[in-house]
Amino acid sequence: MAKNLKFKKVNKRERKRNPALPFTTSSLQQEAYRKLNFRAKKTMMVAQQLYEGINLGGREGTTGLITYMRTDSTRISDTAKGDARTWISDQYGKEFLGANRKAKNSEGAQDAHEAIRPTSPKRAPSQIKDKLSRDQYRLYKLIWERFMASQMAPAILDTVTAHLWNNDIEFRASGSQVKFKGFMKLYVEGTDDQKKDDQKNLPPLKEGDVVEADEINPEQHFTQPPPRYTEARLVKTLEEKGIGRLQLMHRH
Repeated sequence: MAKNLKFKKVNKRERKRNPALPFTTSSLQQEAYRKLNFRAKKTMMVAQQLYEGINLGGREGTTGLITYMRTDSTRISDTAKGDARTWISDQYGKEFLGANRKAKNSEGAQDAHEAIRPTSPKRAPSQIKDKLSRDQYRLYKLIWERFMASQMAPAILDTVTAHLWNNDIEFRASGSQVKFKGFMKLYVEGTDDQKKDDQKNLPPLKEGDVVEADEINPEQHFTQPPPRYTEARLVKTLEEKGIGRLQLMHRH
């Protein structure tokens, strides 16, 4: 079989991808597992340290770096929102500012505490890296980036499905092309399934282009059983079913 494939049809559809909301306890546990490989217990232990305070030296002394880490609210204060938007505008430009949207809490959520966010959005992780342990720095950076990204503009992507032909056999390639990074310039939320088509970045494509395949492997696919639960997926499932919230929220 020749390895030259010709693009017969390229379908593009523009879509917007909104940033994730600031962290709640459960979403922080899920994301710290996906991105940092932290178990839930470790995430809460390190978050407790950041909340209780780190000695930053000088005038600041011992300072709490994040808000209370046991919460199921995505609400944030107007002051924190304003500080974040000022930083984003100064750093990236006004076109990267998102709409001033109001977060809607999930059904049954308590609203006694804000979402988990940096106490001072202006305190970038790089500024205090030398004052933190490796684990403290990695978790603080995750919380800071998630919060800042939540105030940024949506990303604009082209969802692409390309139809290629070779010897009357059709092949398809699916993925996306980023037109405007928006919040993705700073942070992209992790997923439990990293093999989704829309995670694949495709180069610019147009009908009539000819490409050469590096390799063609005929494969037969069978239906796969559901994957085993990771800790992140388990935390998410428990939250969706309303199981274990009190234990997650109030256990010390």
